Amino acid sequence: MNLAPAVALWLARTGPVPIVASTMIRCAPASLKKTLCSLGRQSAALALALVVAFIGAGSAGAQESYEGASGKSVTLGAGVLVKPKYEGSNDYEVIAIPLIIPRFSGGGGNSRFKKFRERVSFKGLDDIRIRALQSNGFEVGPVAGYRSGRDQDDARRLNGLGDIDGGLVLGGYAGYRIGPTIFDVSASTQVTGDDTGVQVRLGVETEQQVSSWMKLTARLGTTISGDDYMQDYFGVTPAQAATSGAGLPVFSADAGIKDVHVQLGSKIELAERWLLRFRGRYARLVGDAADSPVIESEDQLSGSIGLGYRFNLGR
Repeated sequence: MNLAPAVALWLARTGPVPIVASTMIRCAPASLKKTLCSLGRQSAALALALVVAFIGAGSAGAQESYEGASGKSVTLGAGVLVKPKYEGSNDYEVIAIPLIIPRFSGGGGNSRFKKFRERVSFKGLDDIRIRALQSNGFEVGPVAGYRSGRDQDDARRLNGLGDIDGGLVLGGYAGYRIGPTIFDVSASTQVTGDDTGVQVRLGVETEQQVSSWMKLTARLGTTISGDDYMQDYFGVTPAQAATSGAGLPVFSADAGIKDVHVQLGSKIELAERWLLRFRGRYARLVGDAADSPVIESEDQLSGSIGLGYRFNLGR
């Protein structure tokens, strides 16, 4: 966790670090692998999630009103994320991450950085979208993010199944917007770490500016996972069954709908310089994911909250 401030600053300035983290994990000695996994797969990846969330946290009007004449500022704060220890786990972990988020607006609301920030949409740790083209309600763009892996010591029933290395995911999305509501589809695949295959997400999302200082977002969606993903995270091969510490049976998980989920979020300007962002998500595993002997619970809850204070910088 001591690396999180530096990670968060580097992410805010240059982008994701999954490639670096994944390379460190693969090249590390076995005695250091668990530590690097914790730093690379959790601290760095979750710092990415919260940094991206904060990048789009404030409304444009509010940002312009207190970023100062120079348009340059830095937001300092902290975020907390609560999530299952692994997909299907009944146990949760709480991770706190400091944030350092610079803004280089360059003296105006039309800066390139601000325009880029408005194009970024955070749907999940492995589903960060950048709107590249937009016309007559349609929009398309690339998707990037970090897919979390899994350690066999995350739970007793995972003992003997081996680790799954997380890594960078890349893909694209398309959507059609009607007023404040967008219907969208995205597809992404893991390109570093273990090859865990393709995931497709379908969803509908609406956003409402309920006041000058509060914006609410609601999303309903489903995830369709390919054979590789389903077998890696929910299947049990004969070799794994033979070494399973929990005596898990052989189980074949096929491609199909993995979950349905609902997500609620809010962006709040608490005061002139204070920013608050929180998000809650409930997912229900279905199909082979729900039937898998690997999981402990079909119900998956996660949430995050972050608070930051913006300091104006001089010219």
